[in-house]
Amino acid sequence: MSEKPMKIPGPDHPITVTPNPARVTVQLGGKVIADSQNALTLREAAYPPVQYIPRTDADMTLLQRTDHGSYCPYKGEASYFSIETGGTRLDNAIWSYEAPYDAVAGIRDHLAFYPDRVEITVVDGQE
Repeated sequence: MSEKPMKIPGPDHPITVTPNPARVTVQLGGKVIADSQNALTLREAAYPPVQYIPRTDADMTLLQRTDHGSYCPYKGEASYFSIETGGTRLDNAIWSYEAPYDAVAGIRDHLAFYPDRVEITVVDGQE
């Protein structure tokens, strides 16, 4: 078996990870899954920005690890979680890089949510 390719972000595929000073909440059916003022915004090439929320700011009791996984040559191996609340279950709705590559090491111990499956709200405290 061959090893999976590892790529370094650069001008052809930029990736940045920056602190987001706004409050980021994630809800499913009105139930708060995560609420953070310590989120990180990952911007990758032409993809939409992704909010990575510290696990400490999520209700991990609502999440169940799954056997699903994926691989990104820029970030590494991703593990997945399902959400179950109020009789609703969303399989593999959350991903996390538990041992990300050095270029994105800041997202370790953070969770990212599929925005088409949950309600993600970013509130800038500067209003």
